[in-house]
Amino acid sequence: MALALSILLVITSILMILLVLLHKGKGSGLSDLFGGGMSSNYGGSSVVERNLDRITIVVGGIWFGGVVALSLVLKG
Repeated sequence: MALALSILLVITSILMILLVLLHKGKGSGLSDLFGGGMSSNYGGSSVVERNLDRITIVVGGIWFGGVVALSLVLKG
């Protein structure tokens, strides 16, 4: 069980790094390489940015749950 949770943590950690780097920042970032710089801001964030936010929150929740579960497995 600890091995499966460790693998889950590694995968979600890599996904979190990639997702955070894809977010549009104040300046130019990696998101501009994938067309993030060409989006217009009519009325707030684009659909892609909102979906990226949601995916990042879900992956962060899975990562946090994995950390808690792994600590409980290793403690007991």
